[in-house]
Amino acid sequence: MPDLLPESAIPRVSCGFDSGAIETLSNAQSLVTGQIDLAIRRDSTSDPGCDFRQWFHFRVQGGRGKARTIRLTNASSCTYPGGWEGYQVLASHDRVHWTRLPTRYEQGVLVIEHVPSHDSLWYAYFEPYSWERHMALIGRAASAPGVTIEDLGRTPDGHDLDLVRVGEEHGARHRIWVIARQHPGESMAEWFVEGLLERLLDHDDALARQMRDEAVFYIVPNMNPDGSVRGNLRANAAGANLNREWMAPSVTRSPEVLAVRTRMEQTGVDLFLDVHGDEALPYVFIAGSEMLPGFTPEQARLQQLFCERFVEASPDFQTRHGYGAGKYSAESLRLASKWVGHTFGCLSLTLEMPFKDNANLPDPQTGWSGVRSRKLGAAVLAPMRAVCLARRAADRD
Repeated sequence: MPDLLPESAIPRVSCGFDSGAIETLSNAQSLVTGQIDLAIRRDSTSDPGCDFRQWFHFRVQGGRGKARTIRLTNASSCTYPGGWEGYQVLASHDRVHWTRLPTRYEQGVLVIEHVPSHDSLWYAYFEPYSWERHMALIGRAASAPGVTIEDLGRTPDGHDLDLVRVGEEHGARHRIWVIARQHPGESMAEWFVEGLLERLLDHDDALARQMRDEAVFYIVPNMNPDGSVRGNLRANAAGANLNREWMAPSVTRSPEVLAVRTRMEQTGVDLFLDVHGDEALPYVFIAGSEMLPGFTPEQARLQQLFCERFVEASPDFQTRHGYGAGKYSAESLRLASKWVGHTFGCLSLTLEMPFKDNANLPDPQTGWSGVRSRKLGAAVLAPMRAVCLARRAADRD
């Protein structure tokens, strides 16, 4: 039997931090050999029937300079096993700069192989967006002129549900709603919102100044704080998939949706954007509401205009790849963008970003990233502006 290394030299796996989630299967001897067997944990909720699993975020300490193989052994039983094809894990030694690692999916196992250059490394499904960073974003926004932070209530775990309102609620302003992270594991959605807010609140940005004059923004950067902190993929603390709760939200199962829907009914909605990430498709794209029986020619015209202007504003956005046109059923109205589009008759869209890379503009080192999500969020002001101008012209006619 080979000599065991001292305990301090054995790599140690942990996930006891914000959005941490993993299950350790390896014993000490297998850790010494450089192979670490792990399992992706199901969403941590109060609902025993909730079986979402795909998000992971963990830390490995020790083993610098030694070849390491990490095996996520239950990858084939995750919610979206098709998402592993072409996927590469993210890692960081400082939780600021994240890079992609050589990763392959074989025989139902996700395998990561590399030689760590630091004694402490964090691994994640996508670049995390922490609750502390969320609170810092709210703090920065609160200090900007014309911004009001609205308290929509408490989540089941006691987190604040924050709404950032930019602009005053008076006059003939367009009412633009943006929500993100109904699915907490889709952290790129809050990176997107950060970029949108940074540009919108930039006093020296001419387009942002125009938009602040013409519209009032209602932005919910994180619809699912409980799931985000718990390290869930899709569920809140009560086990609800919030993007299936919009037709009949409840105070016990989906208070987050109930609070936002109630505020929308008070303000009205002229443009709605629900920001997400897609596990399988390596593209940025939108899904609209064209399958709804009440979808009007005006909604179709504005949706096409939005897409055309977004393509011009950001080469990361495209319209060739995305979801196929779905057939309408009453269940469609359980989704946020469908319920909003049907209820308010407005342009209502779901925006999807990749967990992998953007196949149109690949970056082998980082893939799709928090930075690229932020820049996409800044670019979305241009198509929003085009829609506002088109609506105003139609109102004059």
